[in-house]
Amino acid sequence: MLGETTMRIKTIKLISLFGTLLLALSAVSVQAETPKRGGTLVWSIGTTPRHLNPAVQSGIATGAPGAQLFATLVRFDDKWNAHPYLAKSWQTSADGLAVTFNLVEGATFHDGTPITSKDVAFSIKTIKANHPFKTMFRAVSSVETPNANTVVFKLSQPHPALMLALSSQLGSIIPEHIYGDGQDPKKHPRNSKDVVGSGPFKLIEFVRDQHIIMERYENFFIEGRPYLDKLVIRIIKDPSARSLGRENGEIHLSAFESTPQDILHSKNVPHLTATDQGYAAIGPITWLAFNTKKKPTSDKRVRQAIAYAVDRNFLVNAVMMGTSRPAYTGIHPDSIFHEPNVARYDLDLDKANAMLDEAGYARGADGMRFPLTIDFGWP
Repeated sequence: MLGETTMRIKTIKLISLFGTLLLALSAVSVQAETPKRGGTLVWSIGTTPRHLNPAVQSGIATGAPGAQLFATLVRFDDKWNAHPYLAKSWQTSADGLAVTFNLVEGATFHDGTPITSKDVAFSIKTIKANHPFKTMFRAVSSVETPNANTVVFKLSQPHPALMLALSSQLGSIIPEHIYGDGQDPKKHPRNSKDVVGSGPFKLIEFVRDQHIIMERYENFFIEGRPYLDKLVIRIIKDPSARSLGRENGEIHLSAFESTPQDILHSKNVPHLTATDQGYAAIGPITWLAFNTKKKPTSDKRVRQAIAYAVDRNFLVNAVMMGTSRPAYTGIHPDSIFHEPNVARYDLDLDKANAMLDEAGYARGADGMRFPLTIDFGWP
């Protein structure tokens, strides 16, 4: 029943997992073809990012463009194997309390300044102090920099999730010479304008509610990458407009689409490829969080009764028209960390009513047991 919602819906759906679709003009899994250099990818998103610095901001709106602007120490493939990125290699001590990363030589930020171990140490310190998920680096007691290309993470205890925390949208390496000027990194003006990144693309323009334009960074540290000349991220809040743009070819890629009619329509457009793959790491789940300090939801029996009252089959098949799957845990079922063998609260209204009676919340004359206020939102 717990998770993170990263999709837009118009009806409250309790404990349901939405099978979001990635929509593209060509299959995203085609690896055998030789990539061609050049071209512009037009990509649509439905939300305007607060800014473009994932080191101090969570959420897909910032993370998706931010992952193109900023590099991380490691990358992961679809099998959850770690691969070199800014770090060309790494070693973990026998006791698991020290991890040494060896950085690639010659990597530079978009202004030409070399990326060094001090930038990595500064980035981790900044993330640890400002990111909403700062606890992912709680076990990192210090980051040592014996030389410009060596970084040593000292841990207070073994941290199995350290590598994941250093990847993609979580462990962005930001420039100390920009963000170390004493300003609040969450509100820093260079988060949205004149961004100096470390990744494959550099920012050209960010116009709120309109677009984000990025171009290839010619001095990117991976030779021959990126292949594309330009990324144009169009901010289109209307799902129908995104659907029309995909169909007429104005948009090449969009993700986290959740309108069932648009998803089903896109599946029938010959030049589009629709897939629910690629979300395991992000884990988009719509979930219901209870206030456990305030009655009536402070009572576990009330929370369980609400769970028993949810008709997942109706939500999946009628409301979402077969484009979603039920969620029984807070971890996406495609994740390697998912545990399917958990207690399930399948629809049972008799049990739900009995539990509410047991908890002391009898029906009133109007049939109501208690009022509840539900706030709904998404990142």
